Amino acid sequence: HVQLVESGGGSVQTGGSLRLSCAASRYPVSLYCMAWFRQAPGKGQEDVASMNSDGSTRYADSVKGLFTISKDNVKNTLYLQMNSLNPEDSAMYYCAGSRYGGSCSSPPYWGQGTQVTVS
Repeated sequence: HVQLVESGGGSVQTGGSLRLSCAASRYPVSLYCMAWFRQAPGKGQEDVASMNSDGSTRYADSVKGLFTISKDNVKNTLYLQMNSLNPEDSAMYYCAGSRYGGSCSSPPYWGQGTQVTVS
């Protein structure tokens, strides 16, 4: 079965950076739309960034110019580089993947999440 495993979360001071990773198993990341979502306590889920199989990207307005999504097809891993972090970025971050030919709007595959805390 498909497995997505996030890592790289942690605690960082305002203005700091983190890089999240999402290692995929039985799921070639190059073939699918993949995305990063986040959810803070008491808030709804936010679609942070996504990358289609053609390499095109989309970002939430709140992270444009600060976060960068990328894939390493050899390592079969999705990344999210997060710079200039602020406390509003604190949340559980989830990696998600689409079905073949599908979009990232309602991805069926999800990781377990990694916590990011900015203080």
